[in-house]
Amino acid sequence: MNHGNKVNPLGRKAAHRKALMANMASALIEHKRITTTLAKARELRKYIEPMVTKSKDDTTHNRRVVFSYLQNKDSIKELFSTVREKVGDRPGGYVRVIKIGFRKSDGAEMAMIEFVDFNDVYQTDKAGAKTAASKRRGRRGGKATTTAKPAETAPVVAVEEEIVDAAEEAIEPATDAADQPAAETTEEDKKDKE
Repeated sequence: MNHGNKVNPLGRKAAHRKALMANMASALIEHKRITTTLAKARELRKYIEPMVTKSKDDTTHNRRVVFSYLQNKDSIKELFSTVREKVGDRPGGYVRVIKIGFRKSDGAEMAMIEFVDFNDVYQTDKAGAKTAASKRRGRRGGKATTTAKPAETAPVVAVEEEIVDAAEEAIEPATDAADQPAAETTEEDKKDKE
């Protein structure tokens, strides 16, 4: 039985597993995003999160501790400089694992693991984040309520009015051009009738 065993051995002996995790962690620090199997990505998340936490306090001791895990000087420099600047105010959860489907050859479930703060697609501006955070659901499943200020919606209304005005201006010259030929024909018709 496998009770109480929180480590996935990944089908490797201890030394091989440590080398695998060190290499994957170095690759993640260097490239900020890697693709691997889901099981390896989940183990890598447990492996790298404490190291990122140690990198927040840039001391010689912490550098040596992290180096004992990674064994790569370039990764240490990158972790304690670039990565540290981005995750300085984050209390945890530095990486995310996203499932991306199954590998064609053997059907293994694949995942992408990346640093949260280095992905620009998921990041929003701070005002948008506050309004999203301020949405709350009622205790009994009621509708979500927002605490948006009226000043935030005013620029949107002004932009919509400008768009409507521009559309009306674009439509007006076309109607004037259509009216003029019709007016000329009516004057000619009047002359013919006289």
